[in-house]
Amino acid sequence: MTGAEAADLPDDGARETPDRLRRRASRLLSQLTVRSDRLINEGLDRVDARKWHYAVLASLVEYGPASQATLSRRTGIYRSDMVGVLNELAERGLVERVPDPDDRRRNIITISARGRRRLPRLDKVLDDLHDELLAPLSPAERDQLVQLLTRLLDHHTRTA
Repeated sequence: MTGAEAADLPDDGARETPDRLRRRASRLLSQLTVRSDRLINEGLDRVDARKWHYAVLASLVEYGPASQATLSRRTGIYRSDMVGVLNELAERGLVERVPDPDDRRRNIITISARGRRRLPRLDKVLDDLHDELLAPLSPAERDQLVQLLTRLLDHHTRTA
């Protein structure tokens, strides 16, 4: 993030933020989310990708071919947005859509050979962006942060 871009964000400098706010996990997570989203979106944009592209490709590699509805559930992409994401991926030759032999109204999405080659490149881009995002933390602290965030998300996903 450039200095000009950072200037566009609300100033929450430590010196002027009330202690009550700096102690609120919800506020800290919200503030970090804004910065993280901007960093990731801009970094992926530089390589002509979107975070939803990565999510779909990663899901297809890990779990195999799937319907649009299944991909929506696995990735957290709204069903109404999934068609647009898949259109972009298909136009780039990263996925293929074929009618489901069991239900011709539904498509099955498969990652293409080109998509398989693209995913490791996106992994590298995201690894570098995460290094930038988490720069102040040691490797052990990064692992611990991810474990704690995963535990919180799993808990709130189960109870939602």
